[in-house]
Amino acid sequence: MAAAPVLPAKAAEKPVSIVLVHGAFVDASGWRAVYDRLTRDGYEVLVVQNPTITLKDDAAVTSRAIAKAKHPVVLVGHSYGGAVITEAGDDPKVRSLVYVAAFAPDVGESVATLAEKPVPGEPQAPLLPPADGFLIVDPTKFAAAFAADVDAGTTAFMANAQIPWGIGAVGGAVTTAAWKSKPSHYLVATEDLMVPPTAQRTMAKRIGATIKELKASHAVMMSQPDEVVAFIESADATPR
Repeated sequence: MAAAPVLPAKAAEKPVSIVLVHGAFVDASGWRAVYDRLTRDGYEVLVVQNPTITLKDDAAVTSRAIAKAKHPVVLVGHSYGGAVITEAGDDPKVRSLVYVAAFAPDVGESVATLAEKPVPGEPQAPLLPPADGFLIVDPTKFAAAFAADVDAGTTAFMANAQIPWGIGAVGGAVTTAAWKSKPSHYLVATEDLMVPPTAQRTMAKRIGATIKELKASHAVMMSQPDEVVAFIESADATPR
């Protein structure tokens, strides 16, 4: 009889829940490697599947995930997901915010407000003109701009499986800025060609975040999941 495979031991359950919020053009599956590691480390992990049609609806979906969490929440947002956690993170269950190559708007600002400010010497995201109220990344430029350090087969699929980003989400203005009252952490992806690294650093400093930089593309949670997990877990160490 063949021996049963030995599975890695799962750590004792932590008294913290982690809610992962994805950004534009992709779905929550981009968090899979991070989810697996956090779960193995003993965290309850909830993964939000945003429609990315309006900011209001995405914040509501995220709020429902926060409500389901068993423990105080570390709320994590990637890219456009940063706007979502800024809006939804004012919940009393949220302990801290983690921005991963993400937008961090202030009250009255939207992702469009922040993204329309070009950074000299750094490219803007290669978006195609809006069609029927939605945006997508030019599929021929997706791999280089979004995930240059992810394997080519995966990025080819991602480019062709894009979820169109609603203008109502892009232009949705934040009505509350959770980072004003919650400890914040910001992971800068220094090779990002979707959200300019200089803009990331500016937003991170403005919100008073604890900052870490990684040499990574916009899809840093896919290319360097161990480092992203370590950064998220460091937010759990915020003084209670």
